[in-house]
Parts: sequence; C-alpha cells; structure tokens
Amino acid sequence: MIAKTPAAPYYAVIFTSLRTEGDQGYGQAAERMVELAREQPGFLGVESARGEDGLGITVSYWASEAAILAWKHHAEHTEVREQGRATWYEACHTRVCKVERAYAFER
Repeated sequence: MIAKTPAAPYYAVIFTSLRTEGDQGYGQAAERMVELAREQPGFLGVESARGEDGLGITVSYWASEAAILAWKHHAEHTEVREQGRATWYEACHTRVCKVERAYAFER
C-alpha cells in the first residue's frame, strides 16, 4: 500500500535490511512495530516490501525529526531493534531524509 503523505516538507526513515533465515517471531514483531508507530505523534505513514532473497525496505514517514527521535527512543521499539540485530538481520541500514518535494500519479 502506498502511504498517503501530506504536502512536503516532511521526513522519511528508510530502513533497509537483509534477513536471516526463519521467522523466529519476526512477523509478529514487525506487525507490532507498525501498530505502535501508528500511535506515535508525528507518524504519517509507512510502506514496506521484502523480496524472496530476504532484502527488505521499509520507509516510514514523519512530521518532524523530533518525532523520529521519539520513536527511536521508544522503549518497546528499542527492545525490538536490539532483538533484530541479535536474531533477525544479517545487515541493516537506517537513513533519515527530509522530503523536499514529492510527486504522485494515480489512475
């Protein structure tokens, strides 16, 4: 699903990951993180995809850098992030970007 974002500017957090084999509770934790993110002030939306090769990209959209930092330091998110590094990910990268312009097409 494509996130419905407001007019720019806003922020995007791009999380790219390469999964380890097996679920090991990942699916449930990922669903919980999306539920929890939706409750956070400043959360605007999320888009996520994962390929057969285990490479995944999740982009979350936020109203401000302060909202992103609050999410980063949320206790439950911090716990799951550490579990991801220990169990679920071979590698992961997080990039924080300011969206200056956005274009859309819909049929």
